[in-house]
This record gives sequence, structure tokens and C-alpha cells, in this order.
Amino acid sequence: MEAEERRLAILRILNHAERPVSAAVFASEFGVSRQIIVGDIALLRASGREITATPRGYRIFRDSSRVVKQVACRHGEDKTRAELYAIVDEGCTVRDVIIEHPIYGQLTGQLELSSRHDVDEFISDSRNTDAKPLSMLTEGIHLHTILCPDSASYERVLEKLATLGVLYEGAGS
Repeated sequence: MEAEERRLAILRILNHAERPVSAAVFASEFGVSRQIIVGDIALLRASGREITATPRGYRIFRDSSRVVKQVACRHGEDKTRAELYAIVDEGCTVRDVIIEHPIYGQLTGQLELSSRHDVDEFISDSRNTDAKPLSMLTEGIHLHTILCPDSASYERVLEKLATLGVLYEGAGS
């Protein structure tokens, strides 16, 4: 299979995938190295394809019918699971986490969490690798981009996050 043909096949797979597809899966499928796939994805992105890298693999976002919002939160590591559950339990997806770093500016970590199972895997991966959430670099202050089925589910998320005491409303909070 030629490189251009492989890249077209990658696009076809991503366009039909319900979940992210890892570079390792693509590498196995096409009989090439993972690094070749990473390069293919880079070239596809450079050509204008909106492919996002998540912790679980690559995906293309197609769902424009969802409500996309950002929510500001502040909490310690101990409330991460509860915060994320509050969002996914309302049928929303946590697309990313964003912090404002004093040296690097905006840093974004792709999450793509849509269920309690996804949240549990994220928490487990964090603990197993001894990695700290990005929000620990900013005293717990962070944003999440969330995709919700409708405005009502977004409002329910805000209520739950307020009840948890994790909504960030500025210096007086």
C-alpha cells in the first residue's frame, strides 16, 4: 500500500470510528511502524484535516449538533473523579482540560471522556503513571470544554458542579 493510499484509508477509518483509534492499531492494520502513522497523521493535519489526538487515539469530530461550552473549575486532585462524573452523567463529553501556565501560556490536554468507565480509566492511568493533572500546575484552576446533547444538560452540569463546590468564579471564590 502506498503512503497516500494509507492516509486515505486512515481518514476512512476515522470518519466511521465511534471511538478514538490508536496509532498502534493503525500500524498493525497497515503493517507499518507506529512512527509512520504519527507522520501520516501529521501530514493529514497539515493538509487541513481536523484530526484530534486523545489519550486513547485519534479521532475526527463530526457532531455539530451538540452544545459546546467551557466551564471553569477549581479543586484539588481529590475531587477530580466527582467533577468528571458530574459532567459525563448528564450525557456530556469532556473534550479537554485547559490551564493558563505562567510561562507557556495556554496548555490543553485532550481527554475525550464520555462515560464513568472513561473517567475511571483516566484516573487509573494518572495513578499508575504517577502523573498529576494539569490543574495541579495552577492551584487547581482549569477549564473544560464540554460537549452536551442540549442546553438543559449543560445547565444540569453547572448545578452539579456548583453543588460539589468546584465551579470557579474568580478571586473571591
